[in-house]
Amino acid sequence: MAPSNKKRSVVSFNNLPLELQEAVKEAYPNGYSDSMIRVDKPNGDFFFAVAFETEEVSYLVKIDVKVDDITDDDDDKEYYDDEIKGADQIQDDDEEEERRPSPIEFDDED
Repeated sequence: MAPSNKKRSVVSFNNLPLELQEAVKEAYPNGYSDSMIRVDKPNGDFFFAVAFETEEVSYLVKIDVKVDDITDDDDDKEYYDDEIKGADQIQDDDEEEERRPSPIEFDDED
């Protein structure tokens, strides 16, 4: 691959001129998810970007991405707030319901 004399630039999508924003959108009509790369910075931070080229400049365009930081355990807690019962506890609950008196029914007297 021949070395390129193009200028290289890393820029946030929101900081691109509107014309270049539109050109980036046209270059990725189905979205960026299949083309994004993760760029790790020396301080441990990272960002996601897509490559975009014009005649003069090779851009690495930063794309704002919302990253879920909820662990699987936290995710389970959101959906299952109740305590998980074992088979013995479920059986005890069923037996307790059977021992409860049924609601009183009144006969209609004419």
